[in-house]
Amino acid sequence: MTTLKLYNTKTRTKEDFAPIDPENVRMYVCGPTVYDRAHLGNARPVIVFDVLYRLLRHVYGAEQVTYVRNFTDVDDRINQTAQDRKAAGEAGTLEELIRARSEETISWYHADMDALGALRPDHEPRATEFIDQMVVMIEDLIEKGHAYAAEGHVLFAVESYAAYGALSGRSTDDMIAGARVEVAPYKRNPMDFVLWKPSTDDLPGWDSPWGRGRPGWHIECSAMAHDILGAHFDIHGGGNDLQFPHHENEIAQSTCAGHDFANVWMHNEMLQVEGKKMSKSLGNFFTVRDLLGQGVPGEVIRFVMLSTHYRKPMDWTEEKRKDASNTLQEWFNICKGEKPDPYSLALLTSYLSDDLNFPEAIPYLHQLANDGLGGQLKASLDFMGLHPSSDWWEKRDMDGSLGDQSIGISYSGTVNPKLEATLLELARRWAELRTARDYDSADELRRLASECGVQLRATKDRAVHAAAKLDVSVASLEALK
Repeated sequence: MTTLKLYNTKTRTKEDFAPIDPENVRMYVCGPTVYDRAHLGNARPVIVFDVLYRLLRHVYGAEQVTYVRNFTDVDDRINQTAQDRKAAGEAGTLEELIRARSEETISWYHADMDALGALRPDHEPRATEFIDQMVVMIEDLIEKGHAYAAEGHVLFAVESYAAYGALSGRSTDDMIAGARVEVAPYKRNPMDFVLWKPSTDDLPGWDSPWGRGRPGWHIECSAMAHDILGAHFDIHGGGNDLQFPHHENEIAQSTCAGHDFANVWMHNEMLQVEGKKMSKSLGNFFTVRDLLGQGVPGEVIRFVMLSTHYRKPMDWTEEKRKDASNTLQEWFNICKGEKPDPYSLALLTSYLSDDLNFPEAIPYLHQLANDGLGGQLKASLDFMGLHPSSDWWEKRDMDGSLGDQSIGISYSGTVNPKLEATLLELARRWAELRTARDYDSADELRRLASECGVQLRATKDRAVHAAAKLDVSVASLEALK
């Protein structure tokens, strides 16, 4: 059996993975808060842990692996959206509007993650479906002296858990700053975090021993993981922005409730855009749907994500997008019509078994392509969730240059070197005429090209582009020379 090595944040070492029960391998990954579209950064943990899920199924068997990823559908941002809709006159109670918003956002999330080639987890619990389990866990923590009720709130007593901070390795001062702790008179310690909080009449709430209220964020995952996977399971994952305080608090409350919780903790690094943190203020914030709507295929987004090791910061750039598109176009054309040959999977999974090191496997995939081993290449790409879901990859894009001008071409169909050369020459001639200010000749060439099924257009930054229709005749284009 393949030896799988995973980096464990808890021990800060790469370890041989030894499941608690090889016939019941269990993984929990923190999912989204369903108040809006998933942004590009949200997609990274989905793709990372989708690859791990595929690998675990390959090693231990599909029926022996359980993957849980939750939906947080109790949140102030969801509440605010529902309140805004109600204020605008939308029909329905606040609870009905909150439910509708959650359903809408979950459907968006599924559509976007499906487009990225991610398999659906075995379980996708919603926080609102596990309120009773949360209340039971909170009651147990109070009884054991790890939590206390105060002014309608229930708080976890951080001082009652000596190992608090071990996962993140932060000092108390760092933790206070990182958690942006709320200073409240009912807290015994500024670090104590909320397990339950009161709800006003205009907010969703559930009856509890401490009054009508709703759960804190951290207790949700502990209760759902325990209910579905048991007190002791194999892997807990998420983005490294969740390492503190969310995962630190999960460990504290679950351990104090008597649960062994997760053996291995895995965290992916964050995402940047063109070397900068993604933010709306910088104008570089976009959702997965934004990219898909711009015509960026899900396979291209996935490949760009996988091309950087999950424990390193990932920088999304336009250059990487173009490179990924060109690579996948080449590979998918080689795979076209081929039956998957699983012979290649042994070497591919050996790379993945070294802490999901897909970037190290990319040269191997290039070698399969260079050797014309389409069946093996297809099996490897299918395994990685990179199989084409549409015919986008049959559209060939190439870039050339003319001085400081960029020349681009595109056409539909399989690779056609003669058409590529003709289109590049046509685009260059048109660019030269425009540069020489011979606009009459440039306009005439553009008109004739259009009659032949080719659109010549100028884009930003002095770029020119020639796009051919599916049935374009190379002979007709050569006649324009």
